[in-house]
Amino acid sequence: MSVGLLALLDDVAGLVKVAAASLDDVAGQAAKASAKAAGALIDDAAVTPNYVSGFAADRELPIVGKIAWGSIRNKLLFLLPAALLLSVFAPWLITPLLMIGGAYLCYEGAEKIFHALRPHDAEAHEAALESVAMSADGLEDRKVAGAIQTDFILSAEIMTIVLSAIHVDNFWVRAAALALAGVGITIAVYGAVALIVKADDFGLWTARNARTGLGRAIGRGIVVSMPTLMQVLGVVGTAAMTWVGGSIIVHGLYEFGIDWPEHMVEAAAHWAETVVPALADITGWLATAAADFVFGILLGALLIPIIGKVLSPAWKAVKRLFPRRSPAG
Repeated sequence: MSVGLLALLDDVAGLVKVAAASLDDVAGQAAKASAKAAGALIDDAAVTPNYVSGFAADRELPIVGKIAWGSIRNKLLFLLPAALLLSVFAPWLITPLLMIGGAYLCYEGAEKIFHALRPHDAEAHEAALESVAMSADGLEDRKVAGAIQTDFILSAEIMTIVLSAIHVDNFWVRAAALALAGVGITIAVYGAVALIVKADDFGLWTARNARTGLGRAIGRGIVVSMPTLMQVLGVVGTAAMTWVGGSIIVHGLYEFGIDWPEHMVEAAAHWAETVVPALADITGWLATAAADFVFGILLGALLIPIIGKVLSPAWKAVKRLFPRRSPAG
């Protein structure tokens, strides 16, 4: 009996060691993969604050919470299983799906710029899309729905980057690392967003309650600077969506053998690196982002009339063929 018990305890200890090693592997792989996706995290954090601008202060955190919860659902319920299944059974589908998402980001970025430059024409374009837009009960619901929709594309990119950085053969360790990275990324991004959108309230409280003149001055400075910061974040978010979308398309075209856009981006980066050799990494990254942005803007500008004049009317025609029945009173 004692020998059997000792053998059982020895087996349990061995299993615990294996489990601990696996957890170590999961945490390590998740941290490594999240670091690789850092660029996309910045894009996500820059885009989101724009969705809470214009709402009462007491609605800001609930809206961020709704978007964060939607982001976790996007990652864990849809993107995690899809990424794992595609990586096993249909890896060739990943690039085309990413390119569709990238095209959507290019369209979103170009449409925002179009709205800033030609507001009347942009409003007419948006009005033509209203009947095919996601239904919602009010402005807050529409904002949240739009944010979650955009988050889905950014999350798909992030999860794909994370998956490509996880180098383990064990399927379950890979799944756990991907899930851990997804949750950690969401907490980091939307925690930062919550701090950004509540900074003005903190500044106001500090301006009123700080014990020193310097503290009150810092509070007033935060309050005064926040509108400008939100505008800057809106611009950065639009640029981020566009260059991320352009980057996805450029890399996707390269995968399909159309390599001249990729070569143009690489040439721009190489030229920028040679201009200031001491800052080669920074200038190369900036040139790459700028080239991807230009490519994304051109594609997005092309998609605006295509979506407005072709895809939207076609979708309306399809909806008319299958009218929605009103619920029984």
